[in-house]
Amino acid sequence: MQIPLYQAKAEFFRMLGHPVRIRVLELLQGGPVTVRDLLIEIEIEPSSLSQQLAVLRRSGIVVSIRQGSTVSYALAGGDVAELLRAARRILTELLVGQHELLAELRQADLTVAMPREGAGRG
Repeated sequence: MQIPLYQAKAEFFRMLGHPVRIRVLELLQGGPVTVRDLLIEIEIEPSSLSQQLAVLRRSGIVVSIRQGSTVSYALAGGDVAELLRAARRILTELLVGQHELLAELRQADLTVAMPREGAGRG
């Protein structure tokens, strides 16, 4: 029995739902990166990085490239990079909206906190 598309999408997004995996994908957007360089950039234990790379590799969105004793990782396709760019655009829009709301709330607080001239006289 085939799973519904919405369930497959949910599982895909769950797979992406780890900060280290997202950071790895961001770093791989510029091309293949060695495990050593990933460790330097992400600053986690090698075993933790290995676990997260295994998840990404099993999902098929990254591939490993071995050259002698050096292992590098690369994105399997450009669609992942586009997904990350889309996520960045969406987050930017959300944060701009939140910033505007925060500014409005602060302005409303100032308006309420400042007594009007002549108030209380009567």
